[in-house]
Amino acid sequence: MIVPFRNRLQEVDPACLTMSALQTLQVNLGDRCNLSCAHCHHTASPGGDRTMGRQVMGEIAGVLAGHGNLALDMTGGSPELAPDFRYFVELTAGLARRRIVRSNLTVMAEPNMEWLPGFCREQGLVITASLPCYLEENVDRQRGEGVHRKSIAVLQQLNSLGYGGELELNLVYNPGGRFLPGGQKELESAYREELSNRYGITFNSLYTLANAPIGRFGTQLQGEGKHDGYMDLLATSFNPLAAAHIMCRTLISVDWRGYLYNCDFNQALGLALHDDTGMPLTVSSLGSSLLQGREIRFGQHCYCCTAGEGSSCSGALVGGT
Repeated sequence: MIVPFRNRLQEVDPACLTMSALQTLQVNLGDRCNLSCAHCHHTASPGGDRTMGRQVMGEIAGVLAGHGNLALDMTGGSPELAPDFRYFVELTAGLARRRIVRSNLTVMAEPNMEWLPGFCREQGLVITASLPCYLEENVDRQRGEGVHRKSIAVLQQLNSLGYGGELELNLVYNPGGRFLPGGQKELESAYREELSNRYGITFNSLYTLANAPIGRFGTQLQGEGKHDGYMDLLATSFNPLAAAHIMCRTLISVDWRGYLYNCDFNQALGLALHDDTGMPLTVSSLGSSLLQGREIRFGQHCYCCTAGEGSSCSGALVGGT
């Protein structure tokens, strides 16, 4: 039987159970996406119908304006497909120390999205892009036929605009199956060499992420009878050094309605934060408090963030183990 994740953290350091100073506001603009990836924890798709409206966007801008040291991290689905994506980016200009858009790259090659790469450059957005492998067959197996080809073309376009040089372009690797990522430094070196030699592509950093046993990947594990085995792998790979740096201590996730969560995985599972009366906390709650000292909601899926080198939205939490 796997020890409750919360208990493992308690053994490492009781401080890990509560939020520290908030550094990142991660905003999920909705579940609409041009892809339907096999590992997606939000089960996003072209048919996604949960999209953030301008009222919630205005509340988020208000929080950023009141706390100018926060980073804004935009995700989805494909955040660029939110109807008011352009409005939100322009609304938050100058309000955050860093603004990140998490892109699947191929959305920039969709019809009527030709404006997107140039817009990202004009707005000074950091692009953190999913590319689960540099090999075509592995990418297409996980994300759909033709995704690798489109991704490479978009990366080359972004390079021509200054991304991967003066503008920050980061890539994200996640495994194609029931195993942990390799060492982030080693994978980054391999990506850098292969993408440069094959396609002339440059980038700033590679982030490695373990697959969370939820969403489509969780359903696949259950269907194959492999869920318990994968959870055993995550739990036996628990790294106390990674546990001390879990991202939920400094990040809050906001969904399309403005509800708050400790991370995007918790958001996918509906594990919202609540006030003392049991009502869901919303982004307007951040106007007077940044939630420092509040207890974090954990589940067994959290083991994916502390396995091996650890995982966060900025990649591995520790060096080689």
